[in-house]
Amino acid sequence: MLTRRTLLAAAPAATLAPPPALAATPTPPPPPATAAEKASFANYVAGVKAEARRAGLRAATLDRAFAGVTINTRVVQLDRRQPEFTMTWAEYRSRIVSPLRIKNGRAMYARHHALLRQISARYHVPPGVIMGIWGLESNYGASSGSFNVIEALTTLAWEGRRAKFFRSELMDALKILDNGDIPPARMIGSYAGAMGQPQFMPDSFLRFAVDWNGDGKRDLWDNLGDIFASVANYLAKSGWSAALPWGEPTTLPGNFNTALAGRQNQRTLREWAALGVRPVARVAPSTKAAVLLPGGAGSEAFLAYHPNFLAIRRYNPSDFYCISVGLIGDAVTI
Repeated sequence: MLTRRTLLAAAPAATLAPPPALAATPTPPPPPATAAEKASFANYVAGVKAEARRAGLRAATLDRAFAGVTINTRVVQLDRRQPEFTMTWAEYRSRIVSPLRIKNGRAMYARHHALLRQISARYHVPPGVIMGIWGLESNYGASSGSFNVIEALTTLAWEGRRAKFFRSELMDALKILDNGDIPPARMIGSYAGAMGQPQFMPDSFLRFAVDWNGDGKRDLWDNLGDIFASVANYLAKSGWSAALPWGEPTTLPGNFNTALAGRQNQRTLREWAALGVRPVARVAPSTKAAVLLPGGAGSEAFLAYHPNFLAIRRYNPSDFYCISVGLIGDAVTI
C-alpha cells in the first residue's frame, strides 16, 4: 500500500533534521506564486470541487475546506528538497532512542496505562509498540505538524510531481471532512499531508482510524483513545500476532556468517539456535525470525519476529524505524 511512509521512508519527518555538523546552508524562502500559477491553481481547485461533488460530497463541506486555501510554496520546496546526508544506525539510534524520549515515554505510559491496556485487550496489540509509534511519529503528541492538510495536499496535487497520489489523498481528506470527523481548521499535519498524533495519511485514516469513545468522530489530533486504538487497529489489520514480540536484541557467535542477515532471510528459531543465535524471548522454536545488523558487521544484532516486524514496516518501511519503535516501546513499558 502506498502511504506517506513510502515517501518519507527514512525516518519520521518531525523528529529528524541534519545534525549541526552536517546541516546545509539555510534554504532561502521560496518565491511567491506568480499570477499565472495562481490562476492555474484556482482552475485546479474548481476541478477538484466538481469531482468531489460528483462523488457525493456536500458543497458546504467543499466551500469550508477550500476557504482561504492558496498555493503553499513552502510545501513545494520541502517536497522537492533532497536529503544531503545519510545517518548511520549509531547516529539514528542515539538521536531517536534517546534518554529524553524514553523518560518522557515512561511518564506518558504511567499516565495512560489503563487506557492503553483496554485498547491492547481489544486489538491484541501490546502497549509498547503503540507507545513506540506514538513517540516516534509526534513525540507523544508534542509535534504533529503545522500545515493545513487541504492546502498542502492541493498544492502537491496541483504541482504535479506526484499528482495522482496526492489528488487521491486530497479526495480522501475531503471525505473525512464531509464525514464530520474534524473541522477544516483543525485538520493540521505535515507538509505531505500526514495527520494528527499518529501521522496517518488520509487513505490510512479512512482504512484504520477508530472512534474509540463512541462520540461519532475519529479524532486523531486530540483524543488519545482514538489515537491509540487507531494505531492498534492499523497494526492488527497489518498482521500483528499477539503471540510474539516485535523482535529483540540478540548476541551472535563470533563465526556468524553475516550473509545470513537481512529481513528476507527468515529461519526458525530452532535453525538460528543451531547456528549459535540465542533468543531470549520465550517463543516457540518454530517461530520464524530474521537476523538484522542495522549497523553492519560487528554492530549490535536483533532478531526480527515475523509477522510483527513486517506489520511495523507497513507503518514505515525502514528497518531503523521499526527497530527503534520496538526499543522505545520495550524501554517505556518496563
